[in-house]
Amino acid sequence: MVKAIIGRKIGMTQIFTEEGKVVPVTLIEAGPCVVAGKKTAEKDGYDAVVLGYKDLSEKKVVKPEKGAFDKVKVAYKKYLKEFKLDGGAEMNIGDNVTADVFAEGDVIDVTGTSKGKGYAGTIKRWGTHRGPMAHGSGYHRGQGSMSANSDPSRVFKGKVMPGQLGNEQVTVKNLVIVKIDAASNIIAVKGAVPGSRNSIVSVKKIKA
Repeated sequence: MVKAIIGRKIGMTQIFTEEGKVVPVTLIEAGPCVVAGKKTAEKDGYDAVVLGYKDLSEKKVVKPEKGAFDKVKVAYKKYLKEFKLDGGAEMNIGDNVTADVFAEGDVIDVTGTSKGKGYAGTIKRWGTHRGPMAHGSGYHRGQGSMSANSDPSRVFKGKVMPGQLGNEQVTVKNLVIVKIDAASNIIAVKGAVPGSRNSIVSVKKIKA
């Protein structure tokens, strides 16, 4: 069964194993989440559940979402995300999902929004080489030749260009859960996960 949850990235720290080895970990506040909706194979063509995370006051809920929450009689949530789960049909609307749905040693995928680094050139964004730095050089940190003149009169697809760096959805796969604090809904994941502190991430256990 595939297990999933929405959480908040707390930050990185390190823990020691029983052998005395240092393990760098990322702490994630995983849930608690509530099942705010369901997709069924009979009606929608696939099985999935919609999880909600972080309570939201009624005055901050837009009318379409408010009607959807009121219809299923679930508390208003700030973040909603749909997960395709093998056992989604067994879950009911209103069920709570907490960190103890996972276990130590589980292999998971973590999805988040990477840190935005603003507008960047090709050297920082793509790792391209710079030109000669001599005074006579007319090329230092540019993106290089763009295309031929009259033929083909266009820039080839795949040409690396300056632009927005970061601030995009990133998934880091095959991370291992080192420790779980079920009382605080905190899981320690070995390694780094995308995003800044307090950013929202989704955690999904891959199939064994």
